[in-house]
Amino acid sequence: MTTEELAAIPAIDVRTIPHHERHVRIFSMLEALEPGHAFAVVSDHEPRPLQYQIEARFPDVFGWTYVEQGPEVWRAVISRESASCCGCCSGS
Repeated sequence: MTTEELAAIPAIDVRTIPHHERHVRIFSMLEALEPGHAFAVVSDHEPRPLQYQIEARFPDVFGWTYVEQGPEVWRAVISRESASCCGCCSGS
């Protein structure tokens, strides 16, 4: 991913969000994410537990790509891979 491509992706910097609100906000963004779109999560630690939660809750719906891996900043791009409903929309 080029610097220009990364700059065009919306990002949520969880370093500025209280711990108890982080995953709630990220999951809200996931639920609103349209197929073919992405956003980045910026953290001060490896967000592997978040990745596992996303994979468990929405199998085969979201992609996960690290673009920066510490030691001070971690950045992962989460993309909506599937056009199928992830179970987060109403009526499912």
